[in-house]
Amino acid sequence: MAYAEYLSRFEDLASRYIPKREDWTPSEEAVFGPPDPYRVPKDEADRMRYRAVKHQFERHYRLNRMYHDFCKEAKVSPDDVRGLDDLDKVPLIPSEFFKDCPPGKDFALWLGNVYTGELPRIKVSGRSPSHDQVIDSFNSAGMAVCYSSGTGGRHTFMPRDMRCFLTNEYAMAKGVISMFFPHWNPHMRGYLLLPNPFKTNLFAGRLGTIFFDIMRDVNVAVDRKVDTELIRLSMSEGHSMKDRAFKYIARRRSERTVQDIITWIEHNQREGHEMALVGAPFLVHSVIERLKQEGRTFDLGERGCVLTGGGWKVHESKRKPEAEFRREVEEFLGIPPDHCIDLYGMVEGNGWMTQCPEGHHLHIPHSYMHTMVLDDEYRPVGFGETGRLAFLDGSMGSYPGFIITSDRVRMLEHCPVCDRPGPVLEPGVTRVAGKESRGCAEEVRRMVSSDMRREAR
Repeated sequence: MAYAEYLSRFEDLASRYIPKREDWTPSEEAVFGPPDPYRVPKDEADRMRYRAVKHQFERHYRLNRMYHDFCKEAKVSPDDVRGLDDLDKVPLIPSEFFKDCPPGKDFALWLGNVYTGELPRIKVSGRSPSHDQVIDSFNSAGMAVCYSSGTGGRHTFMPRDMRCFLTNEYAMAKGVISMFFPHWNPHMRGYLLLPNPFKTNLFAGRLGTIFFDIMRDVNVAVDRKVDTELIRLSMSEGHSMKDRAFKYIARRRSERTVQDIITWIEHNQREGHEMALVGAPFLVHSVIERLKQEGRTFDLGERGCVLTGGGWKVHESKRKPEAEFRREVEEFLGIPPDHCIDLYGMVEGNGWMTQCPEGHHLHIPHSYMHTMVLDDEYRPVGFGETGRLAFLDGSMGSYPGFIITSDRVRMLEHCPVCDRPGPVLEPGVTRVAGKESRGCAEEVRRMVSSDMRREAR
């Protein structure tokens, strides 16, 4: 099958995620236009990326009071960005800022101040609503507010509108199917190693909605409501009676889930179906450990695919080196290494970096993502240097997607293994040790606090 036909099958199934062509801005052009997000020629990608980022910078500067004030304090405006080399001037917001939100109704006001543009009419009930209640109020009004798992004890909260969220899902899925070409097809059976996307606002879980559109008979690992309290308990190191009871129940449920996945693989192998295991790598690892204990293996071959993402979270102590993880996937599931790839993305952005099957480097969708590596003084460094990842997301219209992350990376100008153009991250992204970028985060926090006080009056 030619790639054009392959893509057409995907876009027919994903049509509800794609805005009408006549409504495209430079941002949509950069996301939805390229047939393969990782094979855009450099000159074309540079042009699209500059136009997309400049478009969003102008919007956020004009429509987001918090970000406008932040840019004024930094003495930078859209007039200062006249070409690709000027993109490094765009003021960046530290990812820690999105964890620093107040409780109760002030949380609703915080979300409203972070958001760019006009919010729908939102009614928040109760005198002191929880974060989950506020999020549900926003999402009932047509928003898509999501949060991260909060590995360090604090959630990251991001207020997307539905158009932006659908763009995110499309970008993720299109990147995946392009890397798996020609092995994806809509008749594949899928097992989502994550929460049911229709029962959570957890970012990693809710993103899975699109898999129900592009695959057949999708199962989920966690088929119950998942809220911030449940995530808090799952991440907790506490030793209270409640914590111990939760961990016991969670362990028993995890054991049943592992058995359910093995039963699912057995059934679909017997029926001759193609399969995709999508989600948390520690669950794939748990399946392999059970198969080791039982002295069993599968031989799925090219009928199986593994797509991991989200890291190991509280199971970090069990993390396997990527090459060893792929070797065990091949040994115990029979799935070859080029059918086992990892996905790297962040709740703060829409840019999904997907490993190529040839060398397992993380390819950046450079038609709309402008990525930088910063040194300890937050100055850009060159290719081949290691530092803190930052990015300008030219697709992000719901809030300023110009972010300094807490991830430590090494970026190369192009993949040393495959022929796809554009920059890549080396495998093995890690967290930045030590200090957070609190200085810049504090500046943005003050801007929002000032806006909230004006709003309250």
